Amino acid sequence: MFWRGLASTFLTLLIVILIGAAIAVAWGRAQYTSAGPSAAAQCVTVAQGASLNAVSKQLAEQGVVSSAYILRTGADYEGKAGGLKFGSYLVPPGASMQQVVDTLTAGGPSTCGVEVVFRVGVRGNSVVLRDLNAASGRYEDRASYDPAAQQEPAEIAQAADRPGARLRVAVAEGVTSWQIVEGLKTAPFLAGETGAVPPEGSLAPDTYEVDKGADRGKLIQQMRDAQGQRLAQAWEARPFGLPYETAEEALTMASIVEKETGIPQERRVVASVFVNRLRDGMRLQTDPTVIYGVTEGRGILDRGLRRSELARRTPYNTYLNEGLPPTPIANPGLAAIQAALNPEDTEYLFFVADGSGGHAFARTLAEHEANVARWREIEATQGAETDSPVQTAD
Repeated sequence: MFWRGLASTFLTLLIVILIGAAIAVAWGRAQYTSAGPSAAAQCVTVAQGASLNAVSKQLAEQGVVSSAYILRTGADYEGKAGGLKFGSYLVPPGASMQQVVDTLTAGGPSTCGVEVVFRVGVRGNSVVLRDLNAASGRYEDRASYDPAAQQEPAEIAQAADRPGARLRVAVAEGVTSWQIVEGLKTAPFLAGETGAVPPEGSLAPDTYEVDKGADRGKLIQQMRDAQGQRLAQAWEARPFGLPYETAEEALTMASIVEKETGIPQERRVVASVFVNRLRDGMRLQTDPTVIYGVTEGRGILDRGLRRSELARRTPYNTYLNEGLPPTPIANPGLAAIQAALNPEDTEYLFFVADGSGGHAFARTLAEHEANVARWREIEATQGAETDSPVQTAD
């Protein structure tokens, strides 16, 4: 009887322990996967060779996680305890311990602290220092300078050298290959030679993460690879019946669309105008191609075309030459490439600026001439004639 009672007591105690353990495990898992205590984005730096034990204590001290022990236990259970990656990481507000572990073991470019961005633009380049706004988790501009005209401010140079600083190169849509190459030569945190200017249109406008001292030539090759991949994928998925014999012709069309409009919802409509003109055997008659023939992509014209320039016979003068120009006239972005290969189904053959930043489209020459007259009235009220693309038939 004594042994039976002892066994019963032991069994009851064991059940209580098991239930308690199950409750503890469930509670710990809930703590590991539920939202964390931090109300703002925080920068977490994992030192080279740091242990999970040290990093978990650091996270608890920063208020990123509520328990160093639960984080270590959860990471160990998931098999990630030994997978910490050296670097600095931006942990968003309310991130769970599981999300924190995933971030610190995934690795990748630095994502917090400050960032220095070299921007290649159509009208010029700049180096911009940006700070992380912890409340929003976004970077905001603090200082900038023109690397072609000014000496690098000490504030920006020091920021680029800071551990955990994020360095980026941002290339705008519509810049020429010459502009990109010349711009990268002045990027202060890059190194090495750029090499020859790549073919026009072959570089992908985008934002690229780089390391301090990254090679300029390799970055340009990365841009070429990205543009080649974008074009190949869009060309493969193109619909039947487009008036392009090669993907390169589609890229040329995309560059014209890129230079004609910066309004996203207009790109496919603008592309449709030029596609319709090609199908009808009409000349494209687009100013940006003529401008490229004048500047050869080395900067901007920054004024209206002269009559003598419109009458000058260059390979890019689409008022005088049939079909597409021989090469792209800029580096188009992905959206322009997709528009060129997926034009809107319209009957439009003309367009002109409408005074709102967009364009008025027309099916007939009479409709177009009425739109042009309205645009000329707008020009007159503005007191100056502006450089606007006006599509006209011979």
